Amino acid sequence: MLDLGKIREEIDATDDEIVRLFQHRMELTSQVAQYKIQTGKPVFDKERETNKLEKLRSEADNEFNAKGIQEIFQQIMSISRKRQYQLLTEHRVEEMKDFTQVDHLDTHGAKVVFQGVEGAYSFAAMKTFFDDSIESFHVNTWKEAMEAISSKEADYAVLPIENSTAGSVLDIYDLLVEYPHYIVGEQIIPAEHVLMALPGVKIDEIREVCSHPQALSQCRIFLESNEKWKTKEMLNTAVAAKYVAQCQDRTKAAIGSRYAAEHFGLQILKESIINSEGNATRFVIISGKKCFEKDANKISVCIELPHESGTLYNILAHFIYNNLNMTKIESRPIPQRKWEYRFFVDFEGNLSDPAVVNALFGIEQEARKFRLYGNY
Repeated sequence: MLDLGKIREEIDATDDEIVRLFQHRMELTSQVAQYKIQTGKPVFDKERETNKLEKLRSEADNEFNAKGIQEIFQQIMSISRKRQYQLLTEHRVEEMKDFTQVDHLDTHGAKVVFQGVEGAYSFAAMKTFFDDSIESFHVNTWKEAMEAISSKEADYAVLPIENSTAGSVLDIYDLLVEYPHYIVGEQIIPAEHVLMALPGVKIDEIREVCSHPQALSQCRIFLESNEKWKTKEMLNTAVAAKYVAQCQDRTKAAIGSRYAAEHFGLQILKESIINSEGNATRFVIISGKKCFEKDANKISVCIELPHESGTLYNILAHFIYNNLNMTKIESRPIPQRKWEYRFFVDFEGNLSDPAVVNALFGIEQEARKFRLYGNY
């Protein structure tokens, strides 16, 4: 009978030897990095790594071991590259040179565009983020807002990118790919729906409630408690508020934000009518300038990867090895390239942090395409 204790002793001894050899290999990696610092040679040599893996696979006794050897050495090579990127960053070979750090965004007297109408949640996000010195105007579509930045009609645009219950606004991600603009800020607005009507109206006079379909759905429990009420779907919550204000019908009410009620001179009949607390929308502030505030703590990037096994894992490992906290990842299909995707990633950090620079440098080297959207 086999002696399990002795087998485990041999495994332990073998593991100790693997650790010793791994550390020796990492010392050699550091020497390679020093050579590349002096010569300017790139860290990632895909052809050499592919040939090396094929050679190592061929030395295995069977196919199972061949796959295992390939997996192990892919990881060793990936770790080696990350160490080389660290050393290059320490020697200031790579820096995020084209983004300018500022103490504060220059927003005083700025021209700001938002999609929708006055009183909508995008309007609320704008009013919360910017001071009263700005000039603002609205457009019908998100694309028109991006065009306003391109044509310099606006300095900043306010666009929704994520809702805590409905998820990401995917069209915004597609527009970020299409336009050469940057994210310089964000504003989270809680969806605190209220019931509003004409001044002096009492709640038992109401017979019809107007709003966006999503807002009606979010307040379904409250609406169902009033059997006499009918609902009417409208383009958005602000349009519903404007309709109630203009029609001057005491039997009509709207659901929307308190900003809409204030803007259109309506009376709030009931607050906190949403089905569940905690619903909020995150808006991003878009600019044509590549700048970031010195205390910015979130970074957004877009990554396109080769359609190969393990590429996403290797890219995400750059966050792990640099102790960076990834807060969001979103995928979108790439048009005209079947089953290929680009990934949008948010993570915590500042572009002045060497760990961030190191991670971004490594990702940029290994991705098919890479774009830094901003630090905010």
